[in-house]
Amino acid sequence: MEVSLEGKVALVTGAGPNIGSGIALALARYGAKVACVDLDAEAAEAAAERVARNGGEAIALAGDVADEEQVRDYIQQVIDRYGRIDVLINNAAMLGGKGVLDENTEFFRRAVEVAGLGNFLNTKHVGRHMAERGIRGSIVAISSSNGWSGTAGVIAYAFHKGGVNNFVRAAAMDLAPYGIRVNSFTPTAPTPDNPALIAERGPGGVLERPRANGIGGETGDEPWRRPSRWSGERAPMVPMGTTGTPTDIGHSVAWLCSDQARLITGQDLVVDGGARAKNFAYAPAAPYELAGPPPLIPLDVTGELDQTL
Repeated sequence: MEVSLEGKVALVTGAGPNIGSGIALALARYGAKVACVDLDAEAAEAAAERVARNGGEAIALAGDVADEEQVRDYIQQVIDRYGRIDVLINNAAMLGGKGVLDENTEFFRRAVEVAGLGNFLNTKHVGRHMAERGIRGSIVAISSSNGWSGTAGVIAYAFHKGGVNNFVRAAAMDLAPYGIRVNSFTPTAPTPDNPALIAERGPGGVLERPRANGIGGETGDEPWRRPSRWSGERAPMVPMGTTGTPTDIGHSVAWLCSDQARLITGQDLVVDGGARAKNFAYAPAAPYELAGPPPLIPLDVTGELDQTL
């Protein structure tokens, strides 16, 4: 089956530099023209430049997904440039944060606002654009394994990702009469494969070492404290031995946005090496005993990638 997004225009929020950039690149490599939106103008530009280096077409737009005026503005810029929007990827979210005993109100409010209003406003206004023009489009919200199960140290992230999951199901019901599909996609802590990101922060992912800029933060130092996370060595707890990469996510999201998936709506697609499916008492084989998945099919041909991930 050959997946094609030729003739389609996609808008990706939260476009840099890890999952969002990977999805933008994949959509472009499968034929779509892509608008890369991020609060950070430089991140949006970097995502668009990565698409261009790999032979695709993309534009960079800066905007706050939680500000309705800005959302309207960048959506209109995409329409003015390309005439239509067929695909919306709601990826913008706030990482970081702390556990329920330590999180502050300001961060919690902003994290929920970005996810809640970000998904709502972009889905509303892109959905109206699609419905008014008879575009049978695809909207995908990026969820997380933290939206389906509990993890210490990420209370705001867990709360808003859980909200994303049911927003998708409800929005799918609202937009089904227009032939517009709404789904979610659940990854879990992918190993970065963006050459620029690796050059900046170093290689590796959650199976090799925790990333310094990952989710979760320090707890307090009161004498009654108990640790929220195990910090010693442990075997990889992902059945296939890897959580995958943004390229793995990109391939799957591109298929979910294609006409081959025309009857899939209100669903969640999980690409996590079996992490969510396992029993809590799962006892993995040693890393060297795992066959792992087939070699990665690369999308970024402009940098050094580890094809064994």
